[in-house]
Amino acid sequence: MNILDKYLIKRLLVSYIFAVFIIVLIVCVIDFVEKNDDFIKNQAPINEILFQYYINLAPYWANTISPLMMFIGVVFFTAKMASHTEIIAILSSGVSFRRLMLPYLAGASIIALLSFTLQGWILPRANKVRIAFENKYIKEQFYYADKNVHLAIAPNIYAYMSSYNVDSKTGFDFTLEKVEGNKLVEKLNAARIEWKEDRKKWILHDYKIRKMHVSKEELIFGKEKDSLLNITPKDFESSYFVYETLTINQLNDRIALLKSRGAEGVAAYEIERHQRFVSPFAALILAVIGLIVSARKTRGGVGVQIAIGFFLAFAYILFFIMSKGIAESGSLPTVIAVWLPNIIFSFIGVILYFTVPR
Repeated sequence: MNILDKYLIKRLLVSYIFAVFIIVLIVCVIDFVEKNDDFIKNQAPINEILFQYYINLAPYWANTISPLMMFIGVVFFTAKMASHTEIIAILSSGVSFRRLMLPYLAGASIIALLSFTLQGWILPRANKVRIAFENKYIKEQFYYADKNVHLAIAPNIYAYMSSYNVDSKTGFDFTLEKVEGNKLVEKLNAARIEWKEDRKKWILHDYKIRKMHVSKEELIFGKEKDSLLNITPKDFESSYFVYETLTINQLNDRIALLKSRGAEGVAAYEIERHQRFVSPFAALILAVIGLIVSARKTRGGVGVQIAIGFFLAFAYILFFIMSKGIAESGSLPTVIAVWLPNIIFSFIGVILYFTVPR
């Protein structure tokens, strides 16, 4: 790594950090203005607002806007270099444009690696604190009010309860059915089902088990019985952005659990998992595109490059929102839909590389 590489990487990182700081500061101010009435209404202490909410909200937004701020930062400082004829001097000294891209990729890789580490393991812990604060002081208090609850807890095994009490962790009129093909082979009924925290098990009270054999039926009655059901009290708690509080390993475990139950709601967790890989790669792609569109010196100054930069940035946001909607609708496989913006902008980058004069 020579002096030029260090200079470009430093300029890239400084521009990125400055852009992120300004935007996150604006977002936090707007968020405070919007939520101040809720803070006052629910008597949120100032120390909790600052050190539980905003100290965790700031890195969340910094990471969310990271690819776009990388792009805008590259466009700003590269266009300025081009206007001062620095890019022309670099290329005239024998440095090829491909070689010029290396420090940009190196700087973007540093940001991408940091972003991946934050999203995968650090931010989920911070999000737990932030979301707990939101549930306590901003959102309406959560009550599990569903009646006649139906759950798929494993392939071909279905549970039902007429109601569930979150405080006592008790379900009433519980039924568990096992189906093979189109035939009911076993059915369990219990007056109530109760979670025992010390045993980490559900306890069935006043139960009846009916087993259907080929030639006869078997009935079993009892007062109390342990049960290792593939559900926990967490399945009945608030699901408000719960996927943002899970590390990548926990996301994989949750997805595997939901799939083993044959349950719905897997898409939200799969989208979150793929987005944690998409965002770091987006920083690399957008850094290269930013260099290509802003490296040329124009007579009109840097305004044209900056305008192009903002246009492409908003185009990326549009594609990102559309791809998430497509993934949620199931129109395309989740992995393809979530990666769609990066795929499209990779093609745009290749086209720009071969068509934009330098």
